[in-house]
Amino acid sequence: MIFFDKTQKLFRLETPNSSYHICITQKGYVSHAYYGAKIGNDDISYLTRQFEYGFSNSDIFREKHSLLDFLPMEYPFDGVGDFRKSAIAITNQNGNNAVELKYKDYKIIDGTVQLDGLPCVFGEKSSCQTLEIFTEDEVLGLEVILFYTVFEDNDAIVRSAKIINNNKHGETVLIKKALSLSFDMDDDNFDMITLHGSWARERHIDRRPVHMGLQGTESIRGETSHQEHPFMAILNHNADNDSGNVYGVNFIYSGNFIASVQKNQFGSIRTQIGINPENFTWQLEAGQCFETPQAVLVFSSEGLNGMSHIFHDLYREHLIRSPYKKTMRPILINNWEATYFNFDEEKLLDIAREAHKDGIEMLVMDDGWFGHRNFDDSSLGDWFVNENKLKGGLKNLVDKVNEIGMKFGIWFEPEMISPDSTLFKNHPDYAIQIPGREPGMSRQQLVLDITRKEVRECIYNQISKILHSANIEYVKWDMNRQLSDIGSLDLHGTKNGEFFHRYVLAVYEMQEKLITEFPNLLLENCSGGGARFDPGMLYYSPQIWCSDDTDAIERLEIQEGTALMYPLSSMGAHVSVCPNHAVGRNTPFKTRGYVALAGTFGYELDITKLSEEDRTIIPHQIELYKKYSDIVRNGDYWRIASYSENHEFDCWACISKDKNKALITFVQVLNHPNFKTRFIKVKGICAESNYLVHYLDDEQNSKPLELKGSTIINAGIPVSRDWGDFQGKLIYLEKK
Repeated sequence: MIFFDKTQKLFRLETPNSSYHICITQKGYVSHAYYGAKIGNDDISYLTRQFEYGFSNSDIFREKHSLLDFLPMEYPFDGVGDFRKSAIAITNQNGNNAVELKYKDYKIIDGTVQLDGLPCVFGEKSSCQTLEIFTEDEVLGLEVILFYTVFEDNDAIVRSAKIINNNKHGETVLIKKALSLSFDMDDDNFDMITLHGSWARERHIDRRPVHMGLQGTESIRGETSHQEHPFMAILNHNADNDSGNVYGVNFIYSGNFIASVQKNQFGSIRTQIGINPENFTWQLEAGQCFETPQAVLVFSSEGLNGMSHIFHDLYREHLIRSPYKKTMRPILINNWEATYFNFDEEKLLDIAREAHKDGIEMLVMDDGWFGHRNFDDSSLGDWFVNENKLKGGLKNLVDKVNEIGMKFGIWFEPEMISPDSTLFKNHPDYAIQIPGREPGMSRQQLVLDITRKEVRECIYNQISKILHSANIEYVKWDMNRQLSDIGSLDLHGTKNGEFFHRYVLAVYEMQEKLITEFPNLLLENCSGGGARFDPGMLYYSPQIWCSDDTDAIERLEIQEGTALMYPLSSMGAHVSVCPNHAVGRNTPFKTRGYVALAGTFGYELDITKLSEEDRTIIPHQIELYKKYSDIVRNGDYWRIASYSENHEFDCWACISKDKNKALITFVQVLNHPNFKTRFIKVKGICAESNYLVHYLDDEQNSKPLELKGSTIINAGIPVSRDWGDFQGKLIYLEKK
């Protein structure tokens, strides 16, 4: 999978369908030579153009700036002549801002690398390899190791860097930038895709041409954010779902990030992703090291669907660790939209009794069960039971829910503190704040300074005590605001620039401790909906709440953008009531269920108040989930049509790995007069096989249609128009 030609000074990283070539130039720079569809074992050092200024025959490096200004680099550095964006920037004790990395050595190891306190990919030693390229700056006494991991069963390349201060004089350096991934290539009429949004409308797809200069996306909110996402795709202008070259990057990290593309004077582009350098510095003392989070790089010659398959398989097989990652999740009902803060034990038990009758398997008690919390203005940090609501205590409630035949789950917001709380009264210093400045409130709450060990231990111990007190099988870990007014009692001067990264490391430490102490716990991450939906969180939880907007039509765009890189099994999706609490829209209960089936599936409503018409649909929805969820969880996702593009309907398919089964979801968002039957073309099935086409929602059409795979792929299957808007259909393909 990884090879080094000493004569050519060329590294070759081979995945099943792609090649990645790295060249060590005559001047010792680690240069990017090629990335794309598989090529031969030829000497392609000419692709670096390193000899265009005649450097090869001259001992006088008279045009160093010219070389560095166009040379395609693997990990570009700052301050010595490459005027494009760097991947690393260093200031020494004299205030000089320059670093120049030269090749020193390499190592190829079987398996993956482990990062200290950071999520990372994993794999059997027999099925993956890691290249370590050692570079150094002799002047600074700095060593930078570049890591590249490849898998024999996946086309992703996972990258990171390790910066080591080997200064012989014991000098400290200040890291001002340390990205995880950078590579250069010629522009090929590229577009770029980023994901944007806001609360309740996360991860909408934005596609636009790559133009001259710098463009991209970033977050400085202390988390990945509702507004931006640590993902970017560079793709041919004519690339679509099924064809064209696509390069995708995704960051395995849950804090501030930057993802950028820079097109320069020579028509080449530099793609980068990593920790956002804004508000970031790191003091690296002699003998210490700094590891960047991992970033994922993907190439697909089969369009966006091909890119999605690579990401999905990588995360399912090599990132998500939970015992739930491939199993059917319990069908839960969450009381948040049912009751908000207005509940007591009897109300929860009423919901549990009625839900159990229809086959729902778990009750999740959301916000409002602790301290003296009856609204969002108090008690965060006081993780003890409010016995005015739960008069017999938590164990009494959980035991009664279990007796009904239901599992029990609970909501926490461990990173937050309310000014109106016992914890704040006793420890006001536990909140993030700048001395002398009034901290900004958001959702009437402050953020705990969990970078301090005593703070995170205080909170974790409270949560652990609760989880040990009763048979709790699920935790929803929420985080409802961004970070601001950054100040910590433990960080002073330039070390304040370490706060954001240390905060993320603290979150990871707490979640690692949680799933280690409670290995059978089903953990779902959440941040005001989907503000921290990222690969870093998937390392700790197999699912993340996709958005606080549960409206089925709004969810079409949200889930489409999310599914570009995340498997459907990771997307928290529920059926809720109408009019929808976020947008006031009315959609058929059946359609709401079809959209939620493309995720973890559950309910977010008061079942005791549901109409009989809707109530009778629940057992059928649960039957569909149990029958087809294996295809959704473990199959390949194929985007067929996008409502955001055609403004009429949405359509996707989940196809089993053996191509024997497929589940197609079709949502007619807006109907129009005088239109004919649609024909839906489904890629990804076996062209030579015959399939039975079952229309699962059409009771009158009990006899399935039989079609050859090639007919379905190229001509399509008929989907009749229904009367009205927001109508959904499920179609099941079964190989005959």
